[in-house]
Amino acid sequence: MDQPIYQVSQVNEYVKALLDGESLLQDLLVRGELSNYKVYPSGHHYFTLKDREGALRCVMFRSQVQRLRFKPENGMKVIARGRVSVFPRDGAYQLYCSGLSPDGVGDLAVAFEQLKVKLFEEGLFDENHKKPLPRYPRTIAIVTSSAGAAVHDMIRILRRRYPAAKVALLPVRVQGAEAPAEIAGAIRYANRYRVGDLIITGRGGGSMEDLWAFNDERVARAIYESDLPVISAVGHEPDVTIADFVADARASTPSNAAEIAVPDQMELLRWLRGAGERIAQAEESKLRLCRRQLETIADKRVMKDQLAYVQDRRMLLTHLHQRLGDLSSRSMGAKRQTYLALAASLDAMSPLKVLSRGYAVARNDGGIIKSYRDAPTGSRIEVALGEGTLDCTVEKGRP
Repeated sequence: MDQPIYQVSQVNEYVKALLDGESLLQDLLVRGELSNYKVYPSGHHYFTLKDREGALRCVMFRSQVQRLRFKPENGMKVIARGRVSVFPRDGAYQLYCSGLSPDGVGDLAVAFEQLKVKLFEEGLFDENHKKPLPRYPRTIAIVTSSAGAAVHDMIRILRRRYPAAKVALLPVRVQGAEAPAEIAGAIRYANRYRVGDLIITGRGGGSMEDLWAFNDERVARAIYESDLPVISAVGHEPDVTIADFVADARASTPSNAAEIAVPDQMELLRWLRGAGERIAQAEESKLRLCRRQLETIADKRVMKDQLAYVQDRRMLLTHLHQRLGDLSSRSMGAKRQTYLALAASLDAMSPLKVLSRGYAVARNDGGIIKSYRDAPTGSRIEVALGEGTLDCTVEKGRP
């Protein structure tokens, strides 16, 4: 009997038909560890699922990849859903994945942690980047759903606490695939057109999937890039989203966001009343001080007798004039005595005084004659006496 001979492609097609006809292999869940994970330019993902005893090649096409909420990484334990079939060209069977989820935890939790780590490393959570909230905002932009209870709670509280502030509602979807883009767009719109002095974005409570729009990277980056301060108000107090980490302030609930955004008018009124009382007390204290100063001035003699000051100064001037005269007289007397003493001393040393006692002074053309040698025989000399002078001729000189 002749045995038929088949082409390789025929064998592969036959095996493919067998696998495709097995219902168990058309929708099964496989647990394993990711390895050799590769992303091709086409957008398809190729990887291997392995355990201690075996490995299974897998492929996930771009259309299925777009539904992933987390980033698969080598070494991650996952559960893959899909069908087993053969690619006839290679003759190798593989798992065609339609879904992928982390093993042991939800894919949303993994995606949350992955994005949190990524944005933290990029500095989007940096406290130095956070802006202070305006103390007295004039307009508050609220980015949330117009149909939710959260917006009505916020508007009610804002009107009660600080009716001077205006509210600008930017309605967006806060749940679903379109929500992240709308929220990010509304935040950028509020910044571009300066819709308000402050932005509140958030929604009421719900499951993690309901709040997922505020865990989207686009929303996080829009908040980070906002020039206007942003308050994140998502869910209830235990709920934490990526928006909470990036925002300039986090509110536990939307109602709490309204309380954080504006001051309480009753507290302001109490403060103003207290300030008014403090100002009044300060002014009263100042008036009392001025009154005491005025009374002190009014009791002064000059205020009761206007000429008293002039009279006091006249008496002082008279006293000073008298003292000055006395000092001048004493000074002149002392100087006169000094003058007389000096004149007497000078008179005592005068050559005329000596001459008046019988002495004489002989002079010639050379001056006073001190020696007989200064007056040769026959020379003419002048002799000064106490009274008058004598013109003489030298007959003889002796030593």
